[in-house]
Amino acid sequence: MPKRVSTVLGREFGESLRAVIQRTGLLEAQLARQVGWEHAKLSDLVNGKGGTSLEEFTFLLGLCGAAPKEYAHLRKLFLQSKERGWLQWQDGVRGQVRTLMQHEQLATGITIWSPMFVPGLLQIRAYVLAVIAAYPDIAQTDVSQIAAAREDRRNIVGRGCSFVFYVHEQALRLPVGGHEVWKEQLHDILRMSVRPYITIRIVPVAAGAHPGGDGAFTMMAFEKLEPIVYVESLNSNLFLDDKVSLNLYGKIIKAFDRIALGEEESRELITSMLT
Repeated sequence: MPKRVSTVLGREFGESLRAVIQRTGLLEAQLARQVGWEHAKLSDLVNGKGGTSLEEFTFLLGLCGAAPKEYAHLRKLFLQSKERGWLQWQDGVRGQVRTLMQHEQLATGITIWSPMFVPGLLQIRAYVLAVIAAYPDIAQTDVSQIAAAREDRRNIVGRGCSFVFYVHEQALRLPVGGHEVWKEQLHDILRMSVRPYITIRIVPVAAGAHPGGDGAFTMMAFEKLEPIVYVESLNSNLFLDDKVSLNLYGKIIKAFDRIALGEEESRELITSMLT
C-alpha cells in the first residue's frame, strides 16, 4: 500500500471530522466497528491521511448524524484534501487563524521573516493594538477579540519549539504606537532574544536589495510531518507544502542567513536604537 501523506488541508479536514465524531459519544474504535472498518483506517482519515472513498465517507457522516451544511462543508474538504497547498479564505474576524495556531503548536522549529512590523509572536499588547488600529476595515468592536487571538498565539513561544526571527531593520525602527510603545516593544525583544530557544537576527538597511521583497512568511518544521510555509494576506491565508515551494522558501532563508546580522550584532543594533 502506498504511503499516505498528510497535507495541511487534509489535517484541517481531519479536525473537522473529529468534532463530528466526538458528538456521537463513541470512541473511534467503536465507530470504526459500526462502519465495518479497521480502527487504523478511521484513524488515518481523522489524521488527514485519506485512505477511503467518497461513498464510504458519506456513509460515515450519515452514521454520525452530520447536518446537511456540515456534510457539505466536510465533503468539500474531503474532495480537496489530496491537493498540495491550500488557500484558506478568512470568514471570521481577521487574526483568528485557527489552522495556523494548530500547526504552530505542533511545530518543532519555526522560522519567520518580517519586513514591515515586529513579528506577531513577539508583539506586546500595546503594539498589537496600534497595528490593528491602522487597518480601516476593522470595526472597533472586533479590536479586543483580535488582540486576544494575537496574544493566544504569542503563548506558543517557550513551549519546547525553537524560533528563528529574521526582521528587517526598518520594521524595528517604525514607531508603531508612538515613542513609548515602540521603546517598550524593543526592550521586550531584547528580553526575548536571550532565551536559548529564540534567535533574532536583523536584516540591516545597509544590505540593500534582499530576497524577502515579496513579503512576510513563516516556515514550520515538524517531527513527523512535512514542513509547511504560511503566507498571510488581508483576507486569506496560504499554506504551501509542495516540494517546489518549500525548496524556494528554503533558499530564501539560507540567503537571510548570509546577509543578516548575527545575534549579538542584532542586540547591539537594537540597543543603539534605544540610546
